[in-house]
Amino acid sequence: MSFVEREKMRFTGGNHKRKEWTNNDFMLQEQLSPTVARCSSGCAGLDDVLGGGLPLGHFYLIEGEPGTGKTTLALQFVAEGIKHGEKVLYVTLSESRSELLMVAKNHGLNVDGSAVFEVRPSEQDLRPEGQYTVFHPAEVELNDRVQTIMAEVDRRKPSRLVIDALSEVRMLAKDPLRYRRQVLSLKEYAPENCTVMLLDDRSSRYADLELHSIVHGVASMSRVPREYGKTMRRLEVTKLRGCAFREGYHDYMIRSGGVVVFPRLVAAEYVNGHEDTSQAPSGIGELDALAGGGLGRGTATLLIGPAGCGKTTLALRWLTTAAERGENSVAFIFEETVNTLMGRAAGLGMNLAPFVQSGRIKLEHLDPAEVSPGEFVEMVRQAVETDGVRAVLIDSLNGFLQAMPGEQFLALHLHELLTYLNNRGVLTLLVLAQMGLVGSAMQTPIDVSYLADNIMVFRYFEAAGEVRQAISMMKKRSGGHERSIRELRFASNTITVGPPLSHFQGILSGSPTALAPMMEKGPLND
Repeated sequence: MSFVEREKMRFTGGNHKRKEWTNNDFMLQEQLSPTVARCSSGCAGLDDVLGGGLPLGHFYLIEGEPGTGKTTLALQFVAEGIKHGEKVLYVTLSESRSELLMVAKNHGLNVDGSAVFEVRPSEQDLRPEGQYTVFHPAEVELNDRVQTIMAEVDRRKPSRLVIDALSEVRMLAKDPLRYRRQVLSLKEYAPENCTVMLLDDRSSRYADLELHSIVHGVASMSRVPREYGKTMRRLEVTKLRGCAFREGYHDYMIRSGGVVVFPRLVAAEYVNGHEDTSQAPSGIGELDALAGGGLGRGTATLLIGPAGCGKTTLALRWLTTAAERGENSVAFIFEETVNTLMGRAAGLGMNLAPFVQSGRIKLEHLDPAEVSPGEFVEMVRQAVETDGVRAVLIDSLNGFLQAMPGEQFLALHLHELLTYLNNRGVLTLLVLAQMGLVGSAMQTPIDVSYLADNIMVFRYFEAAGEVRQAISMMKKRSGGHERSIRELRFASNTITVGPPLSHFQGILSGSPTALAPMMEKGPLND
């Protein structure tokens, strides 16, 4: 579903027979409905951000520092035109034709040499006798190059035109007024219905707002350096006249095939369409009783506790039971490897191999230093929309936090992601490891408990000279649940949830005390 279609669904609430519309509603509906023909940029994610592609017959500015992927995106734009049999022209003022064709070849883009027109200083201009002594280069070279471009455009009459890069024109012009006039002349001289993409590397000391006022739309590409790991890249459409588009920053990456943009997830675009209000059981009777019959579909459950206390194991128990019911699920693992996870699960009686081979359970190992938040959210969305998963496990939020540019953005990303998953009726399991092992001094790296519908707390506690594990359901928005604390035990091929620990208090603090004299074999000594 495209951005415009999702906007229409969100606006009407999924009901196209809505009766009472205000004047503002009609204006918004008219804005969301494309009134002009669009052409694809060659990047599906960017087309989604633009609300359907670039409106035909206008000038667009793609700006960004060197290395942000402007040239690659422009080559995708040209290759898309060639694919549809359009006349295209790529005018290069900086790189050579062979360099551009090599870039296109490396990305598998079908761009032939005839589509590239090279406008660079001639060999004569580089000789000492060819240097100007009376006239400034702006008075000779600038006019020559602009006239050369215009003549080639007039001869070919392309429907897609790329000029790379405007920094060459700016440096030759020297004067901002002359530079503006040259760009205006290019705009006025462009053939009718020709979509023009201008590339600028931001070599100017100041923001070129004059150029922004000339063009029909502006897309800014930038790099966000990190102290460790892969550099993050993000794109923002700052202007698109007369058209609705998705505002804000959108993560993107450059990989084999070109620039891939991950549109920012807006949960409100996905209406609440699920009607299944049943509980999803774990397959362990005592655990389901603790959770009030199971976890509600379309809810998010936070499993929180110290490392090694069984959070991931119980989350996998829910995924395994879902797979046994014939439902698809996916687990995004940030910490341990897939083989380690599957081996540990097999030792506790959960053989994931058949479900992984059949596709019922998909295990994705992610490196926090290599994945961006936008890429991760897109992976989740594709799993839901394409693979039809009914349960999603994120293990853990600590790893997801490391992939964020700052922890203040984690809550915002999670809010949109969890709202989207809830609207799609997906059971979401979030694992969060606390710092520390025993006692009340444990700390949480970030507080996201208010975003979760259910909260399950895990604790270590000491009893009879042994370290035991306890589990309790602290919160459930979709119904009632037990207020008790139960003991959790792991043995070969078994996961056991014991009866409520009603004879003790202080278990969550790590050092329980007896409320009454214990029998020879009490709940903690059997």
